[in-house]
Amino acid sequence: MRVGMLTSGGDCQALNATMRGVAKSLYKLFDDVEIIGFEDGYRGLIYADYRVMKSSDFSGILTRGGTLLGTSRQPFKLMRVPDDYGLDKVESMKHTYRKLRLDCLVVLGGNGSQKTANLLQEEGLNIVSLPKTIDNDLWGTDMTFGFQSAVNVATNAIDCIHTTAASHGRVFIVEVMGHKVGWLTLHAGMAGGADIILLPEIPYDMDIVVKAIKERTKRGSRFSILAVAEGAISKEDASLSKKELKEKKKSGMIYPSVAYEIGAMITEKTGQEVRVTVPGHTQRGGEPCPYDRVLSTCLGAEAANLIKAKKFGYMVAVKNNEITSVPLREVAGKLKMVDPNSSIIRQAKMIGISFGDE
Repeated sequence: MRVGMLTSGGDCQALNATMRGVAKSLYKLFDDVEIIGFEDGYRGLIYADYRVMKSSDFSGILTRGGTLLGTSRQPFKLMRVPDDYGLDKVESMKHTYRKLRLDCLVVLGGNGSQKTANLLQEEGLNIVSLPKTIDNDLWGTDMTFGFQSAVNVATNAIDCIHTTAASHGRVFIVEVMGHKVGWLTLHAGMAGGADIILLPEIPYDMDIVVKAIKERTKRGSRFSILAVAEGAISKEDASLSKKELKEKKKSGMIYPSVAYEIGAMITEKTGQEVRVTVPGHTQRGGEPCPYDRVLSTCLGAEAANLIKAKKFGYMVAVKNNEITSVPLREVAGKLKMVDPNSSIIRQAKMIGISFGDE
């Protein structure tokens, strides 16, 4: 049994733990198994940059962050575009797969990586994929590995802001990762006791945000903390077409990110001092939390089970706290967004958290 493995897209804390789960299970299920690791994601598959891995490579990596194989971003929209030397990337990946006589390719990746994995399985390759992303935005699974670890980091950033915010009586904004969705900001914001949480799925009204801050001041609160998703958007901008929004950003981009823009508007409307904190890539770093170590081990073991059963073209997933699998064709290209009418949003509002919408 010859199995290829690659990690693609942004890194996260539990990639090594998941590869370990796959490998250890494969070694137990098959008497003779060889694992081929591709360096730097799909790039390694395209340019045949790989190494034969030993069982010792998967020892001692359960708690190690990052990825021992390295990773890179290979945008799905460019997969059919030849490289600078005219190389057909898709044909090259298929050639590498067949040259190495692989029985299966295991892909650990997020949304874009899953789309490429689905493309490869449609081209006739045997694919099993695993749901990796700190954004928790993959359709078809309740949870992705890396998410809970990132929540811990982002929550800690908000926790640390509380004391200095209270000491100085300032408004603090913590900008949280998450791309186009707000799962990470929502969970970290609630866990960290943020007063206002702004998500891409719930366009905010700046006047309502300012009103929430002023009401806290009237009640005697010296400070306010905002957890702002990097993809947060105002109601005004949300009403624009994609083209109009792109033109607006191109012509009037004067702030490094949305958090700084919101901070400037709060100062203008309230006169209060505002400080912005951007944890950035620290949210991807460090060791995986215990939850992710367990989840990754279970997901990896199930991937090996799928290979044993020759059930290819599937992504391992979590549904109702059970490890299962979903067809890649159903996952590819779909985002799992935060539902503005979900119970967690209603409950957050019940305890007084403002989402800038009402």
